[in-house]
Amino acid sequence: MQLMLGLICMMAISSPQYVWTLFTKPLTAQLGVSLTQLQVTFSVFIVLQTFLSPLQGYLIEKFGPKLLLAAGAIMTGLSWVLASSADTLMSVYLTYGLLGGIGTGIIYVGIVGLMVAWFPDRRGMAAGVVAAGYGMGAVLTTFPVTISIAKLGYQPTLLHFGLIFGAVAFLAALGMKQPPKDWMAGYIAHNKKTEGLGSGEMLKTPVFWLMFLMMTMMSTSGLMVISQMASFSRDFGIANATILGLGALPLALTLDRITNGLTRPFFGWVSDRIGREKTMFIAFGLEAIAMTLWLLTRDITLLFVVFSGIVFFGWGEIFSLFPSTLTDTFGEKHAITNYGFLYMAQGVGSIFGGPLAARLHEASGSWIPVFAVVISLDILTALLAIAVLKPMRHGYLRSNASIH
Repeated sequence: MQLMLGLICMMAISSPQYVWTLFTKPLTAQLGVSLTQLQVTFSVFIVLQTFLSPLQGYLIEKFGPKLLLAAGAIMTGLSWVLASSADTLMSVYLTYGLLGGIGTGIIYVGIVGLMVAWFPDRRGMAAGVVAAGYGMGAVLTTFPVTISIAKLGYQPTLLHFGLIFGAVAFLAALGMKQPPKDWMAGYIAHNKKTEGLGSGEMLKTPVFWLMFLMMTMMSTSGLMVISQMASFSRDFGIANATILGLGALPLALTLDRITNGLTRPFFGWVSDRIGREKTMFIAFGLEAIAMTLWLLTRDITLLFVVFSGIVFFGWGEIFSLFPSTLTDTFGEKHAITNYGFLYMAQGVGSIFGGPLAARLHEASGSWIPVFAVVISLDILTALLAIAVLKPMRHGYLRSNASIH
């Protein structure tokens, strides 16, 4: 029941991130601003969602999940409701960006933290399922939001869907709770690991900062696509194209949400068997290849849709590979707070993938340089995983064996 409620919460709050790209065109037209200026909203959203993670985790532990998760649900829904009447760029930043980022961040961190506690024997599976819910939740809303924007306009769409998202997440949050103090005590005692490092000590290690750099680079790549896809699909002549009567862009976005969700438990499972770094090399390399082929075949509608899905199958697994690698390295006791610090890398990536990528496009007049940068980041991160992270991390573990 807790897993199901957590999954519902995550699915309900996924759309503000994953369908943002559908609002960029009507918002730039309505507000009379550039894409670069508008994409700051996306960066504000991701930065606040990620940079407050350690604090949000602490508050959830202190005041309990039900109160904080319900508050996060209200904030998430309210962010769309208020954004529907926003008439200035700053008001969009404050509603969709600031309020939405804080609300979704509370739920994301809280749900993952609760699943780790409820499933000590299957942490990877449980965390992968709810993370997949966040990645795939927008599958249910991409076409409805697209149709609503076309028929009603973006403002009624934000209002109506904001009310729905907030209500669904709020009701599910009311059922969330911490496990009892003696929950699976026998299993935990039998499998208890040693203390592990606290966040202060972890932040002093080079291996953490290498992982932070790698997650930042991979976040930049995926968040560029998430935030800019509607824009570059128009430039590629795909935005108004159809496949079997379905709009190519919403079809691609729907496929992306599916692959973005499936990849998280899949590559998490693979990494349990062949190792984290080898899996990173394969997955990140897959994204680089898919991004390259996507760019080369950008004017072929069917391939645009297909490769967009493969791109996200090579990207979404960062949300299972990086937290598991981090916990493998620094122990379990402080895993939630420690991941809160690593999760901040996505906030940094949102700045590069959002407004800075839009600025590069405006300066060059083309999306090709933007794609060239993110493809290079994918390749570099794949190589760092196998050539630098693996020996550095294993060397760290050997020299600090007593901690683990």
